[in-house]
Amino acid sequence: MTTTLYMVLPCYNEELVLDETAKRLSVKFDSLLASGQISDSSRICFVNDGSKDATWEKIAALHAAHPERFSGINLSRNRGHQNALLAGLMTVKDVPGVDVTISMDADLQDDIEAIDAMLEKFTSEACDVVYGVRDNRDTDTAFKRGTAGAFYGLMKSLGSESVPNSADFRLMSKRALEGLSEFHEVNLFLRGMVPLVGFKHDIVYYKRGERFAGESKYPLKKMISFAIDGITSMSATPMRYIFWVGLIAFIGAIIAGIIVIINHFVGHTASGWPSLMVLVTAFGGLQLLALGVIGEYIGKIFLEVKNRPRYIIQDFLNK
Repeated sequence: MTTTLYMVLPCYNEELVLDETAKRLSVKFDSLLASGQISDSSRICFVNDGSKDATWEKIAALHAAHPERFSGINLSRNRGHQNALLAGLMTVKDVPGVDVTISMDADLQDDIEAIDAMLEKFTSEACDVVYGVRDNRDTDTAFKRGTAGAFYGLMKSLGSESVPNSADFRLMSKRALEGLSEFHEVNLFLRGMVPLVGFKHDIVYYKRGERFAGESKYPLKKMISFAIDGITSMSATPMRYIFWVGLIAFIGAIIAGIIVIINHFVGHTASGWPSLMVLVTAFGGLQLLALGVIGEYIGKIFLEVKNRPRYIIQDFLNK
C-alpha cells in the first residue's frame, strides 16, 4: 500500500517565492508518484500565517487550479511560525487516510531532494520521526555559526533533547503526530517538543541553500526571542543557576564581612569607596538579572494558565 503524504509549509509574506516553491514541489510529487512512493491522495498544504501580502490569494489560486495537488490553511491572524506549523500539522493529521507529514519552510532553503530519503526511512525502517539535519553551515555568517553552536550547546547542557542543526524540516508519522497533540503548552518550541514524543527516529543530512526570494523572517531580534523561548520552554535550569549564583554571592559577602571585621580590630581602616560602589552595582545588576529570568518564567505561566487557543483556523481548502 502506498503512503499518503501531506507536506506542511507555514508561510508569512511569501508571495515572491510561493509560485517557485509550488512548482518545484509539484515536480517532486510527480516523481514520487511515478516511483510509487506516495499515493495520489497526497497533498502540498500551505499554511498562511496572517500574511499582509498576497500569499493567501496565491494559495487559494493554486488550490482552485490544482485541487488534487494543493491544499491551503488560512489562520485568522498572525500567530508566529511555530503556531502556524503546529496548526498545519494538527489539521492535516485528522484528514482521513493521511499516513505521514513532512514539514518544511516555504523559502526553498531546505533540500527537496531529501524527501526521498525521509520517506525511505519511514517505509523501510519504520521510523516515526525523521529529522532533516544540515551537514554544514557554509552559507551562514561566522556570527550565525557561532551563535547557533552556542545555542545548541546551551540547550544540551540544560537537558533539552533537541537535535543540533535541525530546524523544522522533518517527517512525522500519524502516530507521532497523535503523540505531539498530547502536548498542550502555549509557548511552543517544536524542535524541543518533538524529541519528547519518543518513538523510533533517525536523521537525514542535507545541504541548506540560500533563500530563493524575499527577506528572512528571522532577523537577529526574532532569533534572540526564539532562543529565549526555547530555553525557558524546555528547562527550569536557569532558575537553578540563579540559586547557585545567589548562594555563592551570599557566601562571598559573609567572607568579605569577616575580613572587614578582622581589619577593623587589627587597626586597618577600610578605604575605597570605588570598590564599594562596584560591589553595590554588581549585586544590584545581579538582582535585576535574576528578577528578569524569574519574570520570564512567570510570564509564561501567565500565558499558560489562561489556556487561550494557540491558533484559530479561518479557512481550510482541501478537496
